Amino acid sequence: MEKNDVMEPHLPTLEEMQQWTQVIGRAQQLMLEQAASVTGQSLPFDPELIARIQSSFADEGLALWQRFLDNGGLLRDAPDPAPAGSPAAQRDRRFADPSWTEHPFYDLIRQSYLLVSDYLMKVVDAVDGVDPKQKAKMRFATSGLVDALAPSNFPLMNPQVVQKTIESGGENLVKGLKHMLADLQRGQLTHTDGTVFELGRNIASTPGKVIHETPLYQLIHYTPSTEAVLETPLIIFPPWINRFYILDLSPEKSFVKWAVDQGLSVFLVSWKSADASMKDMVWDDYILRGQIDAIDTVRGLLGVESVHTIGYCVAGTTLAATLALLAARDEADKVASATFFTAQVDFSEAGDLALFVDDEQMKLVDQLSASGFLDGRYMAATFNLLRGRDLIWNYVVNNYLLGQDYPPFDLLHWNGDTTNLPARWHRDYLTQLYRDNLLVVPGAISVDGTPIDLTQVKTPAYVQAGREDHIAPLQSVWKLTRHLGGPVRFLLAGSGHIAGVVNPPSAMKYQYWSCEDAQETLDAFLATAKETKGSWWPDWRQWIEGIDSHTVKVKGARIPGEGTLSAIEDAPGRYVKER
Repeated sequence: MEKNDVMEPHLPTLEEMQQWTQVIGRAQQLMLEQAASVTGQSLPFDPELIARIQSSFADEGLALWQRFLDNGGLLRDAPDPAPAGSPAAQRDRRFADPSWTEHPFYDLIRQSYLLVSDYLMKVVDAVDGVDPKQKAKMRFATSGLVDALAPSNFPLMNPQVVQKTIESGGENLVKGLKHMLADLQRGQLTHTDGTVFELGRNIASTPGKVIHETPLYQLIHYTPSTEAVLETPLIIFPPWINRFYILDLSPEKSFVKWAVDQGLSVFLVSWKSADASMKDMVWDDYILRGQIDAIDTVRGLLGVESVHTIGYCVAGTTLAATLALLAARDEADKVASATFFTAQVDFSEAGDLALFVDDEQMKLVDQLSASGFLDGRYMAATFNLLRGRDLIWNYVVNNYLLGQDYPPFDLLHWNGDTTNLPARWHRDYLTQLYRDNLLVVPGAISVDGTPIDLTQVKTPAYVQAGREDHIAPLQSVWKLTRHLGGPVRFLLAGSGHIAGVVNPPSAMKYQYWSCEDAQETLDAFLATAKETKGSWWPDWRQWIEGIDSHTVKVKGARIPGEGTLSAIEDAPGRYVKER
């Protein structure tokens, strides 16, 4: 039996078409009423603009039905909101299966969905006279609803699921149900098969020793792989909202291993996942008893005046505050350079994450943090919502509807390896930085009683951003260059928050853009920047050596555990394994 024969539906009657028209109209009204309740006021629209949008929607909708009926259910020769060969269609994996365009009924469903989706987003964009943040919430909520209502998410509307169900006799749905029940039990959506990964064996496996431990972090010293290393060591501060091994995945992807092989003395902070004992920890602790303590520990161990530093995401935000505090204390010479991976200090354009910091969200955070810490699964769910189409619905279809086996993928395994956050710190971070944007106001934030000012930071800085970053948007990361007072090299990497950073030279993926001369604006940078294929890591290594190229032989304290700090345990240590 032919595939099309198996899934051939009857053509809709006039009554069915009228019913669908009424359903769409009621759905639109409900969403607009809900949006009005969110803003607490009637939604003001430009009547002429709305009339044009509605007229265009009606015309295109009628034309779509007419083409379908005139051609006996064939739409292949008709204009398509997202033609199969267009860039938009190629990016939209939901409709990658050929049946979505080759089978007339599914083609009609797909085009109707895209038409309605476009209409709803245009209506939201037409809302005028409300607070920009409220409008952004409306757009985010509408976009999430539109993604959730995609026909690919429903078994009877998805041709792949229909065909799989027929071929397997429904076994795919049984297997998918098992997946769903398992996820409900663990309280988290599964993205990959985590059983194939083992910390210290095939991920987080770069050799080293834990040489220092506090209630907040463990300090890992990695074993050198070269006979000589740069005299100035490197300390990496990963974000404590995730496990550190995003920078030490498989050996082929590991930034840590690459840096070691490049002749750097590499140290890394492995943060403790929060528990009730950390309920009173605040940002000052991560600055003073975290980053500054690690800096002083490494300086004392190796007998050096300064260290290179890297801060990733929230740890980069914290590194900027650390540098400002050191500057205020006349101790800026402790840090020879600061590298920022996708980090923000000015949150005025912080992207969709800023939508989660209103009073209602803060009440929810307080409720979820009653035990003194926030369960990392809630933060993981928030990040998944930012890319719901890719990180939620894609896996609902694959895992639950198609019943596919989980693929082994180290990055997705890391993404699901959640970390708990101290409640007080998390709340202060969301309110003082994301909501009130106090870090860029000189003197508005004090650390250990000392007011800090980012403009007093003169430390050479390397600022890396991701072109498609949805967590730390490009325009937001760029603002870091405007607030630091020292020399800054800005570099734009291809891809996003993770793949833009974790891009080893051997992979020859993506590209980066850079300028030899500093630019005053992001637009000027984009207009002037030179594109280079491949990884930006060698550019960073050259920049580091340009600050201090002096090397020393590997002996004594340069070998983990051989100096005044004895080895506590092998890397990656036990903190990264605690849940």
